[in-house]
Amino acid sequence: MSKLRQTKTNFTAGELAPELLGRGDLAAYENGAARLRNVFIQPTGGVHRRAGLGHIDTAAGPGRLVSFEFNSAQVYLLVFTHLKVDVYMDGAKVATVTTPWTEANLVDIDWTQSADTLLVVHPTVAPQRITRTSHTAWSVATWVYDGTGLSAAHPWTQFGVTPASMLVYTHFTPNEIRCNVPYFTPEHVGTTFRFQGALVTATGYIGTQRLQCTVEGSCTLGTYISDWAEPAFNAARGWPSSVTFHQDRLIVGGSRDLPNHLWMSRPGRFFDFALGTGLDDDAIHFEILSDRVDGIRHVFSGRHLQVFTTGGEWMVTGEPLTPSTVQLRRQTRIGAPASQRVPPRDVDGATLFAAASGRELREFLYADAEQAYQAADLALLARHLVSDPVDMDYDPLRRLVHLVMADGSIATVTNFRREKVTAWTRQETAGEFLSVAVVGTETYALVARNGAVNVEVFEDGLNSDSALTGTAATAKSTWSGLAHLNGMTVKVKADGVEVDDAVVSGGSITLAYPAQAIEVGLPFTHIVEPLPPLPDGPGGGGNGRQMRLVRVSFRVLDTPVLHVDTGRGPTAASFKRFGPSGVLDAPPPPFTGDVTVRAVGWQRDSVRPLWSISQDTPHPCCVLSVTTETKVTD
Repeated sequence: MSKLRQTKTNFTAGELAPELLGRGDLAAYENGAARLRNVFIQPTGGVHRRAGLGHIDTAAGPGRLVSFEFNSAQVYLLVFTHLKVDVYMDGAKVATVTTPWTEANLVDIDWTQSADTLLVVHPTVAPQRITRTSHTAWSVATWVYDGTGLSAAHPWTQFGVTPASMLVYTHFTPNEIRCNVPYFTPEHVGTTFRFQGALVTATGYIGTQRLQCTVEGSCTLGTYISDWAEPAFNAARGWPSSVTFHQDRLIVGGSRDLPNHLWMSRPGRFFDFALGTGLDDDAIHFEILSDRVDGIRHVFSGRHLQVFTTGGEWMVTGEPLTPSTVQLRRQTRIGAPASQRVPPRDVDGATLFAAASGRELREFLYADAEQAYQAADLALLARHLVSDPVDMDYDPLRRLVHLVMADGSIATVTNFRREKVTAWTRQETAGEFLSVAVVGTETYALVARNGAVNVEVFEDGLNSDSALTGTAATAKSTWSGLAHLNGMTVKVKADGVEVDDAVVSGGSITLAYPAQAIEVGLPFTHIVEPLPPLPDGPGGGGNGRQMRLVRVSFRVLDTPVLHVDTGRGPTAASFKRFGPSGVLDAPPPPFTGDVTVRAVGWQRDSVRPLWSISQDTPHPCCVLSVTTETKVTD
């Protein structure tokens, strides 16, 4: 019989997939865990209970969160829902504007910001600009391109592999424009064609080869010609799919009917796409040609202009970008999801993007040695946590990347490339996460729960979800304002002390005794479970050999409560309340130091964790390291 002592100094490998339970040879095994739920991992290695979610407001329904930062002092949260946007500042709603995007559209919108304007695009909705003029004054309007008439500076093009021929008849009232092949749709009504030196505006639909029209200017009449064009973006052909700014140009990537085309405005003139004669300050337009037609899902301004398509990733170079210097090179063949637009995020110079497989988070990073981009998979060791991402944002203050999954969970990765930290955890709540956005230093979430959709914020100091806090000059027993929690069982901290759970009725709860300060919210359980020791692995355990945990010591930081299960089941788990004993009406003080728990009994299940932490008590918990002593039969 041998005695083994092992110290786990950090959790910087995060939660590892079950497929790795036999890979004790990996360095990640030593610093990983079997389960890390509702915790965040610090870049320095400790694991702590995640921040609770503070209730902000009840949203109009499912939607999407977007950050709008005018400057460091004026930051806003935009909540996109069905046909409207609500604007929040410092947790309070300050404006509401009407928009053209339905709830179904919101999964596929893309946006970019310049100063006080947010440009929003969707392949089936005319592109819009949301403009802020003050905290409470916001407006929405369709893009207006520079110029008018024949000088209109929107992109022009001809659709079809073989351009059709058209003619204009003025012998009828109204006039007609005809095509030699079926080409027109009812949505063409209102579209203005450029026909030689004239503008021909469709006013009525007759059939797939005939439109009623008005004619402005002169052109060849009664003869089929190929010198014509229509706007690249219109109701019949679709609208821009993705958008960004790069090198003082507005970049538009793809549209519904031209999914692999890229347009770049003139420098400093964001709504002027006139190609001109190819001068340096003219607009740029080209098609991404490859072995198949891959739709552009994102255009991203990084070290270079990066283009993410459904079939691969591209780099656009040119210093500066001009019609004569622009070059396009494919870098990798990962692909982005076609069904959901998950915005890429910059993390320390690398662009993180969700892969088309729905099971990967890729890091698009330029390698100077190879003069090309690589796309490492950050989720390789935690594949079970990534399943069909629907939204993503990055919190640079805490170095956390949050991926909202289709199943309503959030997979969070602590990413610190310089320190080689890529640590995954999973966040769960009583409901479903729908969207996430980092605004300034705050991380907001859109959460569906209890038949409603709420706007909530991860708030340090809270230890429950959908929570509200309150204070009163005079202690009282009844607390109201909790309508969003009606019918739900909540955790309650009164004057810092956890009291009996309560059920919210009529928007209020009644305590057993008066209190001056409370926190009321939904419970969530944080879980920390280690990986099982292996015969030749860091823990030195044994497949099929009996093992016994003698003792386990936790080094904790500012932790008032610790709930440890050493294998006897949760009902018999060791519970340690730090602070003076017998003082039940005072909050437990935070404790920093070592806590040792002894264990009894042998176990033959070599994949069962030797210990676990699982608690829903609304108090902080931070574990810095764990030391175990075990006995193993020879």
